Amino acid sequence: MVNETETDTRSVPLEAYEELRAGFTAVVSHELRTPLARAMALLESGSDPATVLQQVRTEIEEMTALVDDVLFLAELESGRTVVAFGPSEALPELERVAAERAERADRADVRIEVAADPEAKLPLRPRMLAVVAENLIDNALRYAGPGTTLRLAVERDGERTTLVAADDGAGVEEGDLPRLFERFFRSDRARASRGTGLGLSIVKHIVTSAGGSVEASRSAGGGLEIRCHFSAT
Repeated sequence: MVNETETDTRSVPLEAYEELRAGFTAVVSHELRTPLARAMALLESGSDPATVLQQVRTEIEEMTALVDDVLFLAELESGRTVVAFGPSEALPELERVAAERAERADRADVRIEVAADPEAKLPLRPRMLAVVAENLIDNALRYAGPGTTLRLAVERDGERTTLVAADDGAGVEEGDLPRLFERFFRSDRARASRGTGLGLSIVKHIVTSAGGSVEASRSAGGGLEIRCHFSAT
């Protein structure tokens, strides 16, 4: 399941499934048209060729990211075994992903802090844990705003282990919090930012496939906090 308002397509009548598929196709088409339109406008602008080429490259990269995310999400929704279960030690993978995102974080002026018990484990293989961490970090880099800090941590509380991504950035309107895990959803504040709109949906699919749950709320610093809960491993 992608979010509470969406239905598992394997359990709905054919007519309803076709309606869901048509709606999804329409949204994907719209999301692809935007960078395509920008690329065409750049090519027809008569601007400096080198500058145009670089900007068109950026638009192509955005379309490629969208296609990759759509295909990956389709795999998750199909019920195929694409989520490899763990347990895996969380800290080394979180630190590795944070290091890989360090340059982008510097450009976005977002500081990433990683904190976890070295023995804490999550029920995901390293590759899937990395996908979750990458999308949580990327969400903060796009939307938290400059001068903010993202804290990526693993907390253990009895029978539950929780992966937390909390920033002290711009935050999200209270009414938008329940919709953050919907495919292609962007709050009004985030619409001007680049991104596929699928990152948190992918996070939720992976976490729920591993038997966990996700929730979004305002963080103590006024930003966004996303918590991925798992049964203790």
